[in-house]
Amino acid sequence: MYGEDVLSGNWRRRKVIPEVDAEPGLVVEDADSGFCGAVTGFELGAVVLEDRHGKRRNFPLAPAAFLLDGRPVTLRRPAPVAAPAQRKMTASGSIAVDGVTARVARAGRIWVEGIHDAALVERIWGDDLRIEGVVVEPLDGIDDLAAAVRDFRPGPRRRLGVLVDHLVPGSKESRIVASVDHPDVLITGHPYVDIWQAVRPERVGLRKWPVIPPGRPWKEGVCAAVGVRDTADMWRRILASVNSYKDVETPLINSVERLIDHVTV
Repeated sequence: MYGEDVLSGNWRRRKVIPEVDAEPGLVVEDADSGFCGAVTGFELGAVVLEDRHGKRRNFPLAPAAFLLDGRPVTLRRPAPVAAPAQRKMTASGSIAVDGVTARVARAGRIWVEGIHDAALVERIWGDDLRIEGVVVEPLDGIDDLAAAVRDFRPGPRRRLGVLVDHLVPGSKESRIVASVDHPDVLITGHPYVDIWQAVRPERVGLRKWPVIPPGRPWKEGVCAAVGVRDTADMWRRILASVNSYKDVETPLINSVERLIDHVTV
């Protein structure tokens, strides 16, 4: 009336044997030999156990082949742990955002003095500017800056930022900047004669930027000093040396970051 004898046959196959990950340091006993040791790793598909005397033996990962706290278990090799995905960074040092398209352009703008300035800003901050919807426009110098600002008609929803080269006390640039006073306009600058000089000289293969005598065109003077044929060749060399904010001087970084914050507030 009781049917098949429950004690007959292989008891291992009649019980549900738990599977346990053979993590390093797990102490188990081989059910057949009685060898007891801690898991140290795997060799040729077998688990390696090391006893308290430092002796090591390999055992196949057979079903119910081990005892854990006196109970039979089946050891299994742990699944590999996926390495955490590393954050992607933009050239400006911001965390890159995947799958985000460029935002529709804001009414506000950032002005820079020329196409070289615009190209360098794009090289470093381009990803950030596209996400924020900020357009950078090159000017042909800042001699008529006050008039250009009036024509732009800045306002709370139409903010304007201006990046100025060689903005140092007593310079022509500082006098021009002083003529612009508007709550929605922020003008920042760097002390370098030209945006070229804001690139760290060692990135271009120079120990330092050449000193060009007053009255001589600065870019042409630099080309002559370093033996480059013309300014276009030198600019390509400079731009190619810039891959992130680490390749330019801190005053430029601070100035551009302030302008982005101002326009996107």
